[in-house]
Amino acid sequence: MKQEGSTVAMVLGVGPWDGIKRAARARMGTIGRLVGATGVSPNALTLFGLALNVAAAGIVVTGNLFLGGVAFLFASAFDMLDGAVARATGRTSRFGAFLDSVVDRYDESAIFVGLLVVASQTGDTVLVIVTSMALVGSLLVSYTRARAEGLGLDCEIGWLQRPERVILLGVGLVFAQFALVPIVWGLAIVTNFTAVQRVLHVRKLLEAESESGDRSS
Repeated sequence: MKQEGSTVAMVLGVGPWDGIKRAARARMGTIGRLVGATGVSPNALTLFGLALNVAAAGIVVTGNLFLGGVAFLFASAFDMLDGAVARATGRTSRFGAFLDSVVDRYDESAIFVGLLVVASQTGDTVLVIVTSMALVGSLLVSYTRARAEGLGLDCEIGWLQRPERVILLGVGLVFAQFALVPIVWGLAIVTNFTAVQRVLHVRKLLEAESESGDRSS
């Protein structure tokens, strides 16, 4: 039973996965200092990453899902690199964080749109619908958190945040023959579940605040 719990934790993005993410951030910090020494702007890296993701989506549209998946995973590395360079060079800014967040949505949407085109070309209506659900769910996972934080609430809950989604989608494209469809189904279900989970979480927090205000008055 203990082993099963550990497996579930890895799938849901907790436990050992947290250690992997911390190690990746530490490594990116070193790379960020090296890249930052060249004088390149973090915002330029953000936009370059967008261009790479659009190129990866273009490769997917051609039907070469393996190469598109590899390109997508490579392009997604810039999602961490721009922030690492900003921190290493002391060039963090509110606009940079805003731009990075917006571009992240375009990055993820581009690859989903590429996959939608492929599904449409092959006449796979079910995959078109499921991919659309995965795209909407992925955007709403990010939007619900951003909107909650705009209200001053902590909403970092739920499964499949962006790093996990990127890795799963990239792996699905690389091993498309047997992994893509189940992974897209999983993304469609879990991301929308997480969005609903966050809506309920925010409602609970706001109700608690309201009750606390009523008692204090």
